[in-house]
Amino acid sequence: MWLAGFVGLVASAEDLLRRTISNWLPLTALAGGIACHALTAGWRGAGSALLGAVAGFFVFLIFYILGGMGGGDVKLMAGFGAILGIGRLLPAALLAAIFGGVLAVAVLGCSALRRRGKNAETGKAPAAIPYAPAIVMGAWLTLFSGV
Repeated sequence: MWLAGFVGLVASAEDLLRRTISNWLPLTALAGGIACHALTAGWRGAGSALLGAVAGFFVFLIFYILGGMGGGDVKLMAGFGAILGIGRLLPAALLAAIFGGVLAVAVLGCSALRRRGKNAETGKAPAAIPYAPAIVMGAWLTLFSGV
């Protein structure tokens, strides 16, 4: 849980402030997740962590290919997949999608209000949405609720 807390806080802060996620964060989550699962459940735990990482990567890969998500978000979900294991990945991904949708609506609403306040239509798309907080909230809720 400490690992998930640390990685989540740093990734969210970095994504909100710099709109990027450093590669060392998903790698730390991956290595730590595999190590923790291996220590608690042996080879079976390590396998669950590896399957969680692979599934976490592929869950969001399609959104990256379609241009709706950055590569750091895909790698972060893979790292959290290792922390959560394969059994908890799907609930975390679904919760991340819900939080991401709420975040997207909020960003679009704020962008529309800002344009309306300026009384000018710029025609520009809203800025990219930092998705790390949504991934982190989905992973944390899954991890801490025991789903």
